[in-house]
Amino acid sequence: MVIFKSKKKIGMSPGSLVYVGDRTDEPVRISIIDYNADRLDEFFDATTEDIKNCMAKDSVTWINISGIHDMAVIENIGKLFDLHPLLMEDLVNTHHRSKIDDYENHLFMVLKMVFQKPEETSLLFEHVCLVLGTDYLISFQEREGDVFGPVRDRLKKAKGRIRKSGADYLGYALIDMIVDHYYVVLEKMGEEIEDIQEEALENPSTKTLNAIHDARHQVVFLRKTIWPMREMIGSLMRGTSDLFHEDIMIYLQDVYDHVIQVIDTVETYRDLLASTLDTYMSSVSNKMNEIMKVLTVMATLFIPLTFLAGVYGMNFKFMPELDWPYAYPVFWTIAVSCFSLMIWLFKRKKWL
Repeated sequence: MVIFKSKKKIGMSPGSLVYVGDRTDEPVRISIIDYNADRLDEFFDATTEDIKNCMAKDSVTWINISGIHDMAVIENIGKLFDLHPLLMEDLVNTHHRSKIDDYENHLFMVLKMVFQKPEETSLLFEHVCLVLGTDYLISFQEREGDVFGPVRDRLKKAKGRIRKSGADYLGYALIDMIVDHYYVVLEKMGEEIEDIQEEALENPSTKTLNAIHDARHQVVFLRKTIWPMREMIGSLMRGTSDLFHEDIMIYLQDVYDHVIQVIDTVETYRDLLASTLDTYMSSVSNKMNEIMKVLTVMATLFIPLTFLAGVYGMNFKFMPELDWPYAYPVFWTIAVSCFSLMIWLFKRKKWL
């Protein structure tokens, strides 16, 4: 469950830098990949001077910042690239929905990167922001580790057109990697839903119900995350910004199609989990009915025996059968006969 912690911003002026998210002690790291068609330079633990030197060259500069909890670093980057205060405010708010803002000389995009650890079923969402300029792109992440490895490999090996294209194509490539990683998560989630469905049908338990509710929560949050991305990419495709050139639109259309497929899959999973919950309730109800059926049959079998035992347990003085020498064996003969007859009738009617 997402717990909003932005109450500390109440009363502050717009554009105030207040980090809203999980606290971390990890250091903020800045890495740079500066490239063109002929060369590529990579810097780890870069400084502001490294950024200035790369920006002075005729190349595309990708600046990746891992960690947005250090306001001093964020403020320095903001001053260096003259970022709007409202952009900076949204940048450090990890609970912000996906969106795009046009600030004339640069675009600001908010996305959500999703992970799932192999040993866990819960999803992890990471706040990712992209600032796209004419010849640079800045990516902000909450922590180290991302899904951009294949993009870095393509840059280093000069595969495809990425080294020959501008910062807009790099922005598309990063967005595409985030969206494509949703497929990885959805594939694993689909396998988990199949296991839950099988368990709900064959052996429903409280653990199954908890798994259904957890999966539904993940799907709902995934849906709330991916829908705004559809609006964001749709806005880019309408050509509202000159920073994305016309030849990139066909690639954005491909990403848009992927987002639609992800949304359709999420909706399908939501329907499957709703039907799985119905299956679970039906299975539990059927199981309870079987138990009640057995108990009812057992109680019914003993009703005539209880009646006979009650009659002859009253000990009235003038009951004729009490002095009859064959009363006891006859009583048991009648009792066993009634019991056997009822079992035969129940089996004939297929109640047993």
